[in-house]
Amino acid sequence: MTDQHSKFNYVTLDTSTSQSEISRILVVDDEKVIREILADFLTLEGFDVTTAPDGAAAIERLSESSFNMVISDLKMPNMGGLELLEYIQEHHENLLTVIMTGFGTVETAIEAMKKGAYDYILKPFKVEEVVHIVQRGMEKQRLISENVRLKEILSLHQLSEELQATLSLDAIIESILSTLIRNLDCDFVGLNLRDKHTDRFTIESRQIHPRAKSDVFGVQLNIEAIVKEIRARRTILARNEDAEAYFDVPPKNLTSFMVSPLVARQEDIGFLTAFTCDQDSHFTIGKRKMMEILGSRTAAAIDNAELYGGLKQSFNQTILALARALEAMDTYTAGHSDRVTIYSKITGAALGLSEADLEIVTQAAMLHDIGKLGCHTNLNKPGKLTDEEYEIFKLHPTFGKQILEPIEFLHKLIPGVEFHHERWDGNGYPTGLRGEHIPLVARILSVADAYDAMTSDRAYRKALRHESAVEEIKRYCGTQFDPDVAIAFLEGIESYRSRCVERGIPIPD
Repeated sequence: MTDQHSKFNYVTLDTSTSQSEISRILVVDDEKVIREILADFLTLEGFDVTTAPDGAAAIERLSESSFNMVISDLKMPNMGGLELLEYIQEHHENLLTVIMTGFGTVETAIEAMKKGAYDYILKPFKVEEVVHIVQRGMEKQRLISENVRLKEILSLHQLSEELQATLSLDAIIESILSTLIRNLDCDFVGLNLRDKHTDRFTIESRQIHPRAKSDVFGVQLNIEAIVKEIRARRTILARNEDAEAYFDVPPKNLTSFMVSPLVARQEDIGFLTAFTCDQDSHFTIGKRKMMEILGSRTAAAIDNAELYGGLKQSFNQTILALARALEAMDTYTAGHSDRVTIYSKITGAALGLSEADLEIVTQAAMLHDIGKLGCHTNLNKPGKLTDEEYEIFKLHPTFGKQILEPIEFLHKLIPGVEFHHERWDGNGYPTGLRGEHIPLVARILSVADAYDAMTSDRAYRKALRHESAVEEIKRYCGTQFDPDVAIAFLEGIESYRSRCVERGIPIPD
């Protein structure tokens, strides 16, 4: 079936029963006079009425058009009301069915209600009673539809909030699958993404409902059959034996299966799958449409995450290239930026910084000395720097700011680069900031930079031992260094050194 209101086509065993402005009713009875009476009166009440002489003819009408309600006699030639009800329950779950019967078969009509009929009408009937039943049924259908739409809107709103809060691909997939398994009430949901290099669709993630049987874990999709449909941008909704065609190894008692293509910038990037083995939880047209909407949101979110990942990779490569350019000038400081990055990260972690803030700290640490590219003098010559050379050296934080300013995506690193030589007591440079006026990232870099400078060989002196450097940091805690940051560093560095010893990683004595 092709849904003309959607950008996708569909492979499905259901036909839509969406309610239009004028509700449509199918009257099924082998007595022509009853069909005509009901058609006339219901038309006068504003309904669009179609008739059929038996169940078989009714199925033909249902295949040609959508309806809101079927009013069917119980006993008819060719196909009776109960058989028609069973067909409707299997293929048109949103369609209300009212059974008409005589007094002698009331028990059968009640049994039909237990099997899914909305109500029954006793013959001979009063037209007013029929109209009342129809109106009540339409109101029920309207309320159900509104409730479904509200649930969909709430789910989409919650999902949108979650997706806007992250650009992590793993977090996006987790949110999508959690939303699907909750709203579809199914045993399994999964996401397959296309590998751009091999063009194969591989399982990225899946979620299984706690109620699911153990054999669900061993299912294998027929990827070839699924890809054939999604390449044509078709959403799959299939049941029972038809659903099994999309599996190489299907789960036991499979009742419904759905697939929604994921399309971003006119490219197939993957697909969502869902299935249920619960006999009381068939997938409906509404659930199919919800999965399609979620699929659209999923594709956009994944595309954004991948774009962000590419930018982030380029960003990190830019930072690394700049750091390596600095180290190429001076063999004595080779590895300094890497070590300051490690020490800054463990300090930030000890302070309880968020992942986002830790990332800024580590990136700023990698580039904290980038301004030395602007210092046209040998800053690591043997012996003490002259006053003139020291004044040039003191300009490197400002040069660092000037180097980074034209690169917009590096702006968040400037506070660490520009102010990492400020002191807690206000006697640092380049601006003499004091206390908490110094950005936290710069206070972290200050301790990490000082420790590495003390524990590394320089042209003009040998490295200090770890214990001596620690004593120096304690000595200047509250003057040169933020006390809280210094304490966090000292805690972090001891834990880091212990881990290095356990793993056989060399560390300064």
